[in-house]
Amino acid sequence: MGKPQGPGPAVRPVGQDHRATPFELLFDLVYVFAATQITAYLAHEHSPYGVLQGLLILALLWGTWSGYTWLGNHSRADEGLIRAGMAGAMAAMFVVALAIPEAWRDAPGGLPGPVVLVCAYFLVRWVHLAVYAVAATGDAGLRQQIVITWFPLLAGAALLLFGALLGGWAQALLFAVALLVDWAGIYLTAKRGAWRLHSPTHLTERHGLFIILALGESTVAIGVGAAGQPIGVPLVSVAVLGVGTAVCLWWLYFDAVAPAARRRLVEAHGAARVSLAVDAYTYGHFPLVAGIVLTALGVEGVVAHVGEGGPLGAFYALSLFGGAALYLAGHLLFERLVHRTTSLPRLVAAGVLVAAGPAAAALAPLVGLAGLVAVLIVLIVVETRQPRRNSRPTTPPVEATARTFGTGTVEDLAGNREDRDGKADFCSTLLNKCELRNDGATIPAASSIPSTGEGGDGRSGAQ
Repeated sequence: MGKPQGPGPAVRPVGQDHRATPFELLFDLVYVFAATQITAYLAHEHSPYGVLQGLLILALLWGTWSGYTWLGNHSRADEGLIRAGMAGAMAAMFVVALAIPEAWRDAPGGLPGPVVLVCAYFLVRWVHLAVYAVAATGDAGLRQQIVITWFPLLAGAALLLFGALLGGWAQALLFAVALLVDWAGIYLTAKRGAWRLHSPTHLTERHGLFIILALGESTVAIGVGAAGQPIGVPLVSVAVLGVGTAVCLWWLYFDAVAPAARRRLVEAHGAARVSLAVDAYTYGHFPLVAGIVLTALGVEGVVAHVGEGGPLGAFYALSLFGGAALYLAGHLLFERLVHRTTSLPRLVAAGVLVAAGPAAAALAPLVGLAGLVAVLIVLIVVETRQPRRNSRPTTPPVEATARTFGTGTVEDLAGNREDRDGKADFCSTLLNKCELRNDGATIPAASSIPSTGEGGDGRSGAQ
């Protein structure tokens, strides 16, 4: 039988040490604009229903970005067919971002905004799976997995289109059902499917970059809220606190959590690695991103109203404290999925933020933001003083020895307890049969050293 055909010269698979490429960073720029559009829409709507609508659009965007991240983990994104496909997807995603202000309410004139958004979104997804199928040439299992993925995608796209045509609450309901069908279908088929994760480093790095992207939006929100305001002590103070909020959120992810999770993913292998990546990164990171976006909305509201002298108000207070609480809840989920543990300080901090949110509505904007920063700083200090259990390498000594010396699999070394005991007995016998010289040094008796010569059975040659 002949060897299976590879993907061809237009696609180059990546290795285990592959990192994010500059072209993937360029690809992310359209998501920066899309995140800005979502935050602006949330601020314009200024209602819980608007927040729901914005989060639904954010979930659509997250699904597309995750798909292309897995594609870039399979084949180089900056070469050949993959680069061409992602460039086309960038253009389509920019159209999605342009249509976000009209995603739920079509403006007079022009094309129907909701339908344009859905069609451009489906084009992004279609290009992803089409290019992925070409990249998977020669891998029957992966190509079958891609074919299976079409079913929840097409079902979800049909629901999105019906929702865009109906509008109103029906649109929100159908969009939510479409996301449920799409995400649940892909998740259930991926758990025991044939997705390939070639480079754990690339996957973790790409998700870290998206966290930075979202944090960058929180920084941009400071400038948006400050537009048109005179420079004064209140504005400067709230701007510094806004930047401090972004730094705290960054610290909570990148200081210890991200490195420990990366090591855990590197240590996993095969199906266990893919399952961990799907759970903790593809799905487990969405609450983190949503929490950052909502916190950015709250920061923008604080900056915009800092000079008015009135209270912060329920909408921005709940966005600010609720977004940060959601971010910490995402961390708790992420830690549970990766390490099977729960951080008590983060759990307590999330509870404090949830309880303080309603009370912050009556506070001045500057005081409310200062309270949030204070809670985050206290959490960071408490965690810094604790032993970083999850930040230390978790490779068991036996596994580390096996990987260092190439002496066999982990199961071989961990399972052969009798063999290890036998080696210990051998060393004890060897020491006991040494002769003691007058100067205190020891030399082995020639006739006492067990021979491993021709017989190879470990018995003494003098016998």
